[in-house]
Amino acid sequence: MGIRPGNGCRANPAPVTFWRAVLAALLLGACLVGPDTGGARAAEEDAPLLVFAAASTTNAMQEIAAGFEARGGGKVVLSLGASSALARQIENGAPAGVYLAANVAWMDYLEARGLVVPESRRDLVRNRLVLIAPAESDAAPVDIGPGLDLAARLGRGRLALGDPDHVPAGIYAKQALEALGLWRQVADRVARSADVRMALALVERGEAELGVVYASDAVADRKVKVLGVVPEESHAPIVYPAALVAGNDGPRARAFLEFLGGDAAREIFRSYGFLSD
Repeated sequence: MGIRPGNGCRANPAPVTFWRAVLAALLLGACLVGPDTGGARAAEEDAPLLVFAAASTTNAMQEIAAGFEARGGGKVVLSLGASSALARQIENGAPAGVYLAANVAWMDYLEARGLVVPESRRDLVRNRLVLIAPAESDAAPVDIGPGLDLAARLGRGRLALGDPDHVPAGIYAKQALEALGLWRQVADRVARSADVRMALALVERGEAELGVVYASDAVADRKVKVLGVVPEESHAPIVYPAALVAGNDGPRARAFLEFLGGDAAREIFRSYGFLSD
């Protein structure tokens, strides 16, 4: 069961011009304090590395970036959002050095357009989907399968998902619900979100009765509880690929990608509920 990038892109992370302005300002600052000779080169080497990563990796990536900086790797600026929106920004010239997606389809999309370095591409971690409810809800655990009356579980409420048209978590969730024969029950009850973290927030606040999110989103969130695990065979494998962005693949980007695939980063991912071999 394959995944294809959607045609729409409703997420609205910081525009490309914003990131260019931020990086230009930091570069100018380094240039101003540098020596007259070689100042521009030193400024370029000291400029922060911009990393685009799927919203579902937020906590892990913040800790990984801090670890990279603590080891003398240099400043890292994270832009976290829907994989689709980030891929579109790279397509439009955003100066990211590393891209970490929540599915292979958006990485394939960039690779087909020559926008990532193919030999740098690697699969980092995996994930699972879970059904969640607000922590204060009286909802009971369920076995997620073809016999589940999901509509009854929702009552008059809504089911929060990342937008199934372009957000990986929502694409996987719709695949699973269709495979299990549950999608028609809830298709008109879906609360579509710009990314999976927004879907999580809807459930946290009680604005949605239930939600389907990544296990890594729910593992450390005390405001939600897990009601059941979505069968892995009901959707495409949830794989997170990372790669260098073509044209921005300097030494710092290469060093960060290597760190991202190392043991220290792998342990951080695992601590946040991701799966790795």
